[in-house]
Amino acid sequence: MLYPIENKVREVKNLCGIWKFKVDENNVGLEEKWFERPLKDAIPMAVPASFNDLVTDEKVKEHVGYVWYERDFIIPDSWDDKRIVLRFGSATHHAIVYVDGVEVVSHKGGFLPFEADITSLMEHSSVDKHRLTVALSNVLDWTCIPCGEVISKEGEGYPEGFQFQETYFDFYNYSGIHRPVKIYTTPKKYIEDIVIKSEVKGLSKEYRKEKCCSIEDYKKLEKSEGLTAKSAVVKVQIQSTDAVKAIMVLDEEDAVIAMETKFRVSEKDGKKVYTTEVQLEAPTLWNPGAAYLYQLRVEGETDVYTESFGIRKIEVTDKQFLINGKPFYFRGFGRHEDSDIHGKGLDDALNIRDFQLLHWIGANSFRTSHYPYSEEQMMLADREGFVVIDEVPAVGMCFWDGQQVFGGNRVNDETLNHHLNTLEEVYQRDKNHPCVVMWSVANEAATHEEGAVPYFKKIIDRMRSLDDTRPVTMVHTSGADGDKVSQWLDMICVNRYYGWYTDHSHLEVIGLQLENEMKRWYEKYKKPIILSEYGADTIAGYHKMPAVAYTEEFQCDYLREFHKVFDQLDFMIGEHVWAYCDFQTKQGLNRVDGNKKGVFTRNRQPKMAAFLLKNRWN
Repeated sequence: MLYPIENKVREVKNLCGIWKFKVDENNVGLEEKWFERPLKDAIPMAVPASFNDLVTDEKVKEHVGYVWYERDFIIPDSWDDKRIVLRFGSATHHAIVYVDGVEVVSHKGGFLPFEADITSLMEHSSVDKHRLTVALSNVLDWTCIPCGEVISKEGEGYPEGFQFQETYFDFYNYSGIHRPVKIYTTPKKYIEDIVIKSEVKGLSKEYRKEKCCSIEDYKKLEKSEGLTAKSAVVKVQIQSTDAVKAIMVLDEEDAVIAMETKFRVSEKDGKKVYTTEVQLEAPTLWNPGAAYLYQLRVEGETDVYTESFGIRKIEVTDKQFLINGKPFYFRGFGRHEDSDIHGKGLDDALNIRDFQLLHWIGANSFRTSHYPYSEEQMMLADREGFVVIDEVPAVGMCFWDGQQVFGGNRVNDETLNHHLNTLEEVYQRDKNHPCVVMWSVANEAATHEEGAVPYFKKIIDRMRSLDDTRPVTMVHTSGADGDKVSQWLDMICVNRYYGWYTDHSHLEVIGLQLENEMKRWYEKYKKPIILSEYGADTIAGYHKMPAVAYTEEFQCDYLREFHKVFDQLDFMIGEHVWAYCDFQTKQGLNRVDGNKKGVFTRNRQPKMAAFLLKNRWN
């Protein structure tokens, strides 16, 4: 799915702003066909944003079920004879979209884009102003990812209709239209999709060692002279109903450096597929912290589209992750799209602040924990040179009390099908982003269960069938001894909180327990390991000497114990602190207004640990 852009033949209308909003208190709106008429008794609501933190009524904030959004839009006369598409960046979690009371699209899953071709509807309409209505459900169950359950209780001690959404993940279940809503045009015959793959040839140096080096050596290599490539082959596949005439590669100065007019033409799903390749001599590589973006311009008879891309080479050995032949050490965070007021709604200003802080602290990477982030954030990572582990929202697939998740009455065929479909959607959206160096197919699933084996074999196989250019991983909570699925992965990612959730506040156990477990993982699979989460809740401004849990001093001491082990193990190739900043969660005895493991506060101000990491990473 191509991102909406404006050019000489395409136009974009932004529908963000203030919409009408109504909570479906009894979830009767679909039955009563609210979409057939304007919403009654609606209130104003911002788009994009989560609705939960914009209201003052707790019943609205914690509503389980459907809410409704509505606004009007106008199609200009200049759009006659053009294809017209309505596009949502995301709507969390399940949406049904109507135009003038007619359903035009529905979508399951809250973190990826979807669209509807409304050309015919507009051509046959006699009205000047159109009504756009969205029925949006925040219900999570075992047929979707993330997984959850709606718990109902009745009888003595519970009011009539008592229910709540139970989630098995540690972030708040924000709901709303979280990313931009746009209407865009293309010619009637149009370029539908572009796939860009590059093959780097003749790197001038390659840092290949039998053993990985320390983090100090990694940093020296990262600051050494950048590698150059003798050439690169850029392979292009274009799906189009328009006849493709030419492709051009442009450099960052917009100069055309390559052009091709000959294509191999085939058919897929009744549409023509144009395939070709161009060779670039001495290309500038996309490197972490030194991004270089080319532009691929596709020209058809009536349509034109330009897609940015980067050229880089990814390899995984038994102890290294190499980008353009150089060992790459992942320094960064698990993060959330989360902020005060906006919730999970796209905030461009916040994204700029976040990337500035990531540069300041010396981070070079992050994981999209635990769902695909906005396209706007991915484009910013491309431009700013951050390395991204792209994760689908397969979170909540584990119980901590021994209950079974796989092979019972929880995860089922519908879950699997939705999971597979989500892999397809995230690949189609993010396939051309150079920042994406690895796919993560799940977070903290119960991979020790027998039922997880056939499930994740299908998931990992599907991801590989979609993309043969990037490694595949998943993030573990099961121990090395119990894990049953990592033989199919390229790398191991493990979340560990020694000294916090176990042996709480005893820092002296961290080094021994962490080193022993990491060695067991490596001895079992002989694959490089990233510690993808580690951290301690910390209240900003809370200080004590000697340090105690929840103080800023304790957070620093806690992180140092993990770092000692990382620097000793040559197969450890990354450290992602949990978390970048404090974030909102559901209410719980171990959560006081959210998770406080952030190195920054929720409003992006540093705790002491931020300066510790800045000194280490810089």
